[in-house]
Amino acid sequence: MVEKELRNSRILSYIENKTLDYENRTALGVKDKKGWRQLTYGELGLLSRKVGRYLIEDFGIKKGEVIAILSESLPEYGACLFASVMSGGTTVPLDIKLSSYELNNILTDCMPSVMMVSKQFLETAFELQKQIPSIRQILLIDADEGENLHQEDGVITFASLPKLYEAKWRQRTSKSTALIIYTSGTTGAPKGVEVSFRNINAQLEDLTVAISQILPHNEPTIMLSILPMNHLFEMTVGFCTFLSFGHTVYYTKSLKPADISSIMRDKHIQFMLVVPAFLKLLKAGIEKEIKNKPQSQQRLFNFMYKLAKFIPSYALKRKLFAKIHQNFGGCLWGCISGGAPLDLDVAEFFERIGIKVYQGYGLSECCPVVSVNIDKRNEMASVGRPLNHFEAKTLPDTGELLLRGPSVMKGYHNQPEMTDEIIDEDGWLHTGDIAKIDKDGHIFITGRIKNMIVLNGGKKVFPEEVEAVLEKSQNIAEVCVLGTSRTGGAKDGTEEVTAVIVPKADLYNQYSEEDIDKMIKADVKELVNNLAHYKRPTNVIIRKEELPKTTTRKVKRKIVKEFVMQQ
Repeated sequence: MVEKELRNSRILSYIENKTLDYENRTALGVKDKKGWRQLTYGELGLLSRKVGRYLIEDFGIKKGEVIAILSESLPEYGACLFASVMSGGTTVPLDIKLSSYELNNILTDCMPSVMMVSKQFLETAFELQKQIPSIRQILLIDADEGENLHQEDGVITFASLPKLYEAKWRQRTSKSTALIIYTSGTTGAPKGVEVSFRNINAQLEDLTVAISQILPHNEPTIMLSILPMNHLFEMTVGFCTFLSFGHTVYYTKSLKPADISSIMRDKHIQFMLVVPAFLKLLKAGIEKEIKNKPQSQQRLFNFMYKLAKFIPSYALKRKLFAKIHQNFGGCLWGCISGGAPLDLDVAEFFERIGIKVYQGYGLSECCPVVSVNIDKRNEMASVGRPLNHFEAKTLPDTGELLLRGPSVMKGYHNQPEMTDEIIDEDGWLHTGDIAKIDKDGHIFITGRIKNMIVLNGGKKVFPEEVEAVLEKSQNIAEVCVLGTSRTGGAKDGTEEVTAVIVPKADLYNQYSEEDIDKMIKADVKELVNNLAHYKRPTNVIIRKEELPKTTTRKVKRKIVKEFVMQQ
């Protein structure tokens, strides 16, 4: 008993424990041009210790020095994280979608000593090293053994490191910073969320309880990861928590539906971590395929879809829609959706065809998962109860959701004033999200304070509410609702509700742009009858190109607003 307590007392021994418990089981894998590249739990442990030993013994890293990672999701990424923890470093996972200018801003803020990069981003790392004097070493993570690339430039590959696996691992206090997650790197001071070991431990404890109610823990589950590893949702749930259960996680280098379906069939994927935009895209693809079927098959699908509403068994639903499931390998039964609000009609669609959708809620400042809708399955709009370590409440005047607990971040790196603006003196984090909490403690997110449109008469409009109504149109692919200033007339300078709408691409193969414009505006006019007059868009802009998005597929409202102002 004492030995077990010691084995689980710190995150270092936790890592060691898991790599021993599941030594010969596949932990992580990715498909590249040469086929599948995989690491077992044992191999992941050895690679992590080899890199960690190098950092301590050969490089001479000191506690708290920053290690930046610039790579797509790869099996070796896990070794980067574990080695950083073992060596006492603070890890900064970088967003591969950022420009060199944005990355420069971030790295100037955190001043890393080491950059771990994949071959795809090696040239970017060289460019950054010339600009950031603190970067003393570049480690190439995915070169094959014997492939000693750029040795003349001082680059060291994981494969070329000596096969030595022991060192005196660096213990750090629970208050020490484990990660800095940057959520902004454009103009002004970068916004880096400092995550402590205390934050991570509390989050893993909570997620272990939550995930054990979703996934079978007596056998490994095969997962597919489509989110970037710099996203805290992917790192804490898709990586740390899933590996703690001994599950197998595969990565995809492509987000094309055909490529993802191929991996799902090849590896018999059972579960996924997704963002709502992915589910929406998948739903649209399935519906398009059904529309191309003969009328008799379309009628049969519609009949079964209506019938499925009254069938409680997910196994039976999957049998009813077996042909759809065969396209995904026939094994997918569920997913957790996070990162943005989930459209209820999208959730309902997958639930009816037999795929469980667990909507979660979180933010980077909370490490990041706050809740997952595990128990209130008939209330798909709910994001569930707060995880065990969280307290939650709403402000009576604004409805803003406040959270408190050991998973709340230390603060923003080098930004004490910005930290004080979001965490009050009693330790409550002000989320900026507007929510309702029912009598059973379930949270319902209804909007964002910063997105809120305040009209001339003081009426408040939440764009998410209007968007949810407009998205019901069969002709609309995307919509972004925002407040814009009127120019001219008696209401010059006042806010109005503007809808920027992207029609479905296939409409342009059938109709003229003028006809599409009329169709969309007719749809809007009909749909907004369900809204109060002041919530209805007074300005509708049709846009052919898709809306600009972040790496987690959130619409960049600021850029959309700039687009509107240019019209």
